[in-house]
Amino acid sequence: MTLSPLARSVAILLVSTLVAVTPVSGAFAQSGDTPVTEPAQAPETGTRVVEPAPEAAPAAEPTGDAVQGTQISTLPHDLSPWGMFMAADWVVKGVMIGLAFASLVTWTVWLAKSLELAAAKRRVSQALERIIAAKSLEEAGLAMEGVGSGPATLLVRAAGHEAALSGPQHDGNAAGLKERVASHLGRIEAQAARRMTRSTGVLATIGSTAPFVGLFGTVWGIMNSFIGISQAQTTNLAIVAPGIAEALLATALGLVAAIPAVVIYNVFARAIAGYRLLLADASAAVERLVSRDIDRRALTGGHGAARAQAAE
Repeated sequence: MTLSPLARSVAILLVSTLVAVTPVSGAFAQSGDTPVTEPAQAPETGTRVVEPAPEAAPAAEPTGDAVQGTQISTLPHDLSPWGMFMAADWVVKGVMIGLAFASLVTWTVWLAKSLELAAAKRRVSQALERIIAAKSLEEAGLAMEGVGSGPATLLVRAAGHEAALSGPQHDGNAAGLKERVASHLGRIEAQAARRMTRSTGVLATIGSTAPFVGLFGTVWGIMNSFIGISQAQTTNLAIVAPGIAEALLATALGLVAAIPAVVIYNVFARAIAGYRLLLADASAAVERLVSRDIDRRALTGGHGAARAQAAE
């Protein structure tokens, strides 16, 4: 069969197309995958692309234990009395120093007055024994030479001096002499008691005012603590406790100064009362000697007058 030129050209074109398509179809059949077309690479330029840094992870919120540990770390480490004193306000420090000085004064007065009172009682007791053992005022005056200059010695000397000033005329007026001697002895007793009560008024003042002074320091310190609470915007007791402890230390010092002062003052009041009783006993013994001398002179004078009348 003879093909026309047109049919021959179409046949050649179909054969060429089948030959060109067959290798590509075989490759697709062997792989079984869909061909992926790679994107064209972008041309490199001079600009360097900086990748963004990864965002930081949010900080974890502190737990209750961490907050409490942070607050405790801010507290003062020295909560001893000295540490609290050094950390206190200047007003509270002044109150504490004043109370400490008052306590020092209290114990100083106690030591000095105890020694003075014990020595005075010993001298009066020795003098009283000698006055009671004497038979006359003159003999008592001689016995006082070994005792020393004390209130009891002054009692005997004052009575002898008044008797010497009255002279022989006191025989007719014994009551007047006794009254003058009693006046002298009373003044000596009062002076000795007043001398012994010196410095005890300081104890009474400290005992009555020290608690209130300490309370003033406490009120001032607590007021500062409340001001600190308002500024710190916290009511945690661990934060405000040191300031309150410093304030309460002032009250404690006030009681430390006041309680011994009151006790020592009462002890001295009883001891001085006993000392005044000893002086009163010595004064009464001297008055008895004066009365005995007056009676003895009156008796001696009466016998002398009787003898004179008998001689006539």
